[in-house]
Amino acid sequence: MADSSQKRSYNKIFSLLKEHNKWFENVIPLIASENIPSPAVREAIISDFGNRYAEGWPGERVYAGCIYIDKVEFECMALAKKLFKATFADVRPISGVVANLVIYSAFSDPGDVMLAPSIPAGGHISHGKKEHAGTAGLVHGLDIEFYPFNAEEMTIDVDKTKNKVKELDRAGRLPKLAMFGGSLFLFPHPVKELSDFLKNYDIFINYDGAHVAGLIAGNQFQDPLREGADAMTISTHKTLFGPQGGMILSTEKYAEQIKRATFPGLTSSHHIHHMAAKAVALAEALEFGKKYASQVIKNAKALAESLNSLGFTVLGEKRGFTKSHQIAVNVLAYSDGGKVEANLEKANIIVNRQLIPGDIKAGRNYFHPGGIRLGVSEITRLGMKESEMKEIASFIKKVVIDKKDKKKVVSEVKLFRKNFQKVHFCFDKKLGGYEYVKLR
Repeated sequence: MADSSQKRSYNKIFSLLKEHNKWFENVIPLIASENIPSPAVREAIISDFGNRYAEGWPGERVYAGCIYIDKVEFECMALAKKLFKATFADVRPISGVVANLVIYSAFSDPGDVMLAPSIPAGGHISHGKKEHAGTAGLVHGLDIEFYPFNAEEMTIDVDKTKNKVKELDRAGRLPKLAMFGGSLFLFPHPVKELSDFLKNYDIFINYDGAHVAGLIAGNQFQDPLREGADAMTISTHKTLFGPQGGMILSTEKYAEQIKRATFPGLTSSHHIHHMAAKAVALAEALEFGKKYASQVIKNAKALAESLNSLGFTVLGEKRGFTKSHQIAVNVLAYSDGGKVEANLEKANIIVNRQLIPGDIKAGRNYFHPGGIRLGVSEITRLGMKESEMKEIASFIKKVVIDKKDKKKVVSEVKLFRKNFQKVHFCFDKKLGGYEYVKLR
């Protein structure tokens, strides 16, 4: 009998999945919000946990059948508290955005003011205004005020922030929340410098560590919970090498508010298979995280310095370009961020376009911004070190500055990638990082 159209679609889906995996064996992945999980994390993701419901707090579920789920979730919470030196952890948020929504729901009401970084200054869309379709404004109805930003230092301006809070207070618009952290995140934010001041106004402080959670865990960035943050929201799949998901770290003082906002407020079942995979990743981070985070920082600095030496305008030069896993490059001398992103992808180099300070005033938008953002989280997990960063910078130069034939660069990239196929900083290396696993 001839294949039905449904069977053709079925086969096509699996063909495309395999093609994607094969392609990623031969690219240089530089998306700062991505990482490669270990074979152990992948095993947890495909477990039967993914078919189950476990609404509520472990030990207090709405559903039966959670005997082993509860045990894993208690273990996951214990590992999270140990890794981040926190007294409370909620591992149920299914993304960093949901984790932020939990904080908004638990500690503010619609119409309250929140202080946050603007997107060109590094803020995330989940911190954004309603008119920009930002989560905080659109979903929770917060009124967003932006931190004053020092573009030369590439961080929040402390003195101007204090003045702005005083002005907002006089205007009857005192912020209820202060959000630190963000999406373009080169240097630590001044939590320590501002926390006492903000708390004098009874402002709840959250630190969005989605991008830098693995660096914080590895003692390589900053320590928000010791610097004055009341809570820290994270993603579990960027510099922390777990499955896609979220998490909240805080103290017992705020536990009940956070728990209630997570469930029943913002989750039903919380993707139990990903919760189990988070636990595996946390164990890996406790064992290997310090060495990993240290190498990430070394690689980011080496890539930034190499790009700068080859003629690129790398932001943050005054402070050594970066203290995180990220590098931001102004590419306006050659094109714009959107076109550069597309050209690099054709050469098997995967980056993302990025709004940078000055873009909005100049009339540029996210589709054609002034910059690109590079991240070294995934290539570090594949075992690359400083010498490989120099090679990667040369590939980028060939495409962006020298306008070399992209097909020739693809051949060079494929050859370069041959020795970097296994996942490092984990207990088990049985499978290749992008090896396709067929279960049918």
